[in-house]
Amino acid sequence: MSEIKILSQYYDKPEFQFLEGYKQNGGYQMLEKALKMQPQEIIDMVKASGLRGRGGAGFPTGMKWGFLPKNGEPRYLLCNADEGEPGTFKDRMMMEKAPHQLVESMIISSFAVDSHKSYIYVRGEYYKSISILNKAIEEAYKAGYLGKNILGSGFDHDMDVYQGAGAYICGEETGLISSLEGKKGQPKLKPPFPAIQGYLKKPTIVNNVETLASVIPILRDGVQEYRKYGTEKSPGTKLFSLSGNVKKPGNYELALGYPLKSLIYDLGGGIKAGRSLKAVIPGGSSAPVLTAEEVEKANLDYESLSGLGSMLGSGAVIVIDDSQCMVDCLANLTHFYHHESCGQCTPCREGTGWLDKITHRILAGQGRMSDIELLVKVADNMKGRTICALSDAAALPVLSFVTKFRHEFEYYVKEGRSLVKGKVLYHGQMHH
Repeated sequence: MSEIKILSQYYDKPEFQFLEGYKQNGGYQMLEKALKMQPQEIIDMVKASGLRGRGGAGFPTGMKWGFLPKNGEPRYLLCNADEGEPGTFKDRMMMEKAPHQLVESMIISSFAVDSHKSYIYVRGEYYKSISILNKAIEEAYKAGYLGKNILGSGFDHDMDVYQGAGAYICGEETGLISSLEGKKGQPKLKPPFPAIQGYLKKPTIVNNVETLASVIPILRDGVQEYRKYGTEKSPGTKLFSLSGNVKKPGNYELALGYPLKSLIYDLGGGIKAGRSLKAVIPGGSSAPVLTAEEVEKANLDYESLSGLGSMLGSGAVIVIDDSQCMVDCLANLTHFYHHESCGQCTPCREGTGWLDKITHRILAGQGRMSDIELLVKVADNMKGRTICALSDAAALPVLSFVTKFRHEFEYYVKEGRSLVKGKVLYHGQMHH
């Protein structure tokens, strides 16, 4: 079993980044095809393909498109290219190697949902992606793929890139919308869902880069061909970002349902000599950690990972070997979520702060036995009580780390040093 390159087929060709090279490899043919179809036909194909959101939530894309009200209001398509989930770097590669693939798929998707204006909301740190996308959009306007009366079809569409300011919270769709509207990047209460009332209070569809790019192969190859790969409930291929203690980190395009173990050992080259696998975070930093035993049973699809109490998320696979201290790894994550909480909801604002403080207290060799229970209690109180899922994203790793690697936390508290590293790993200022 190896990679199946459907989206990433031409990513190794430098010319694919530019309009001419993209067209030589079939670029914009699907746009011509789509503009001759009925918009509803395209929506039906995306529905039938079973394509699910590739940004983390895994929500069926065609169903989301179907939620748009038929009320004659202008509607917007937003591409979520914020990619802030630690461990995830697939969207960046897609934007840099194949910007026209995204632009073309967005024009097709906009035609399908009858939107005349779209935005690509890109994470602030992605300077290179932003300049490449802007060039691609400029090329598309010049060639008549964007603007008025595209390819003589009577369909008008305008597209812009919007640069975020480096906030994780703006990857949440309603936080992204607030930011795009020029407000503080804070999530909004749902309902109303964006499809009913989103950007500027108008019907809005928000999809991830990879989700939108998948519309092209679905149109090109047809639903049956697309569904040949993957599983019944998780069809198609997906890009996985492999990182951590593994010999060949990088992005791999695999059929959903691919064994996690094969990704690590066959494609990723396994773990450094003399080291063994300890744990894997399978779907970005907010996905609960899997032990080495659980990895044996895990397949890379939505159902398999959720059956193991974790999630596929954004497809970021972070490999942890036995040289890593789990207390240290967790402190790294709690610091991130504390720093990125927008502060709107009390359980998250206060909870992430406490998780950060307690893990660092243990890490500084000043922990108490009661701190381990306190971590669990605080995390439990943070789940399901906030406007968006950041609070849960911070709580889930804590619960999984403390439950599955409790002996490391207990050792650190008792001995005042790491079980693995044999020393105190944090020397910052602790305020009791």
